[in-house]
Amino acid sequence: MKKLGFGCMRLPLLNKDDQTSIDLEQFKKMVDIFMKRGFTYYDTAYVYHNGRSEGALKEALVKRYPREAFTITDKMPMFIVNKEEDLERIFNEQLTRLGVDHFDYYWLHALNRTQYVKVQKMKAFEFIAQKKKEGKTVHIGFSFHDTPEVLKQILDDHPEVEYVQLQLNYLDWEDTDVRAKECYDVAVQHGKKVIVMEPVRGGKLATLPEESAEVLKKLDPQASPASWAIRYAASKEEVIMVLSGMSNIAQVEDNTSYMEDFKPLNEEEDKALYKAKELLKPYLSILCTACHYCTPGCPKKIAIPEYFEILSENQWNGRKKSQEAYQKLVDSGKGKASACIKCGQCEKACPQHLQIRKLLTEVVEKIEK
Repeated sequence: MKKLGFGCMRLPLLNKDDQTSIDLEQFKKMVDIFMKRGFTYYDTAYVYHNGRSEGALKEALVKRYPREAFTITDKMPMFIVNKEEDLERIFNEQLTRLGVDHFDYYWLHALNRTQYVKVQKMKAFEFIAQKKKEGKTVHIGFSFHDTPEVLKQILDDHPEVEYVQLQLNYLDWEDTDVRAKECYDVAVQHGKKVIVMEPVRGGKLATLPEESAEVLKKLDPQASPASWAIRYAASKEEVIMVLSGMSNIAQVEDNTSYMEDFKPLNEEEDKALYKAKELLKPYLSILCTACHYCTPGCPKKIAIPEYFEILSENQWNGRKKSQEAYQKLVDSGKGKASACIKCGQCEKACPQHLQIRKLLTEVVEKIEK
């Protein structure tokens, strides 16, 4: 397979403030381009687009192409599994949503130290291993957001898994919080191939400040910032697939253009990317990837990722423009940042371990007031 996978977490929307309003006609065109250029790997999940991603993939892909022409990865959302019986129910619901009789790849979704306790209690690894025996999935693994120490424990306990899906990008590679390189090394030491998520850091690496972008343009004036990020991740030897959450036709055309005949970064390119990264750091005050794991359970319907994006860009957009963007979201029905009741469910769900409640207070102080 070619190394680019279609991540179905950031699909095109008819209303950018409504994650369920997937633009199905544009999505179909995106799938057609992806397939025509020889790419076959699709990644979805039960919770993406507030539960609408799997159904959209059924309409855009499964109903329109032969089953043998593509592969589908789906995931068990352990963060909403409350009892062992939920595993079978959700798994079967996912097959129905997608309109398939088996998955090609099936993961336990977003494991961390806390979720791993639940996984063990619910015998979730045993469950997906049984599904593999039954032919309901061809491969098994898990996606992961935590320390290399926790990753080592899981892989020590469960050598039966085949793949690990990790957050890996040039910004996080040596980051002392994400520790992407260390997690990658642990996976490799256990003989596991790696599938990459968030190579463009939730879109943060697709639009660079001028000084960072200029460093890269000097080497290749035609290459997009996103292409540098995706090629960086794909250049790692044990990486077999890099997911990109594509949101429009232009992104599909760009990504497939340089990944059709993928060439790893050379030494000169690698040095340039490191320099661009160092120049970028001061602009990234909140490292939110806009995954929206935090929002479905929010009792006040606060648009957490959107408010964080406004706060991050406040330093160069200016207060007036930031307030206008904020008010537009509030007027659309989203809860104000000041409506937060500090319940903390968002922080439990956040793969980036952000101090969301504290950051929402900053939104109130710097934008809302």
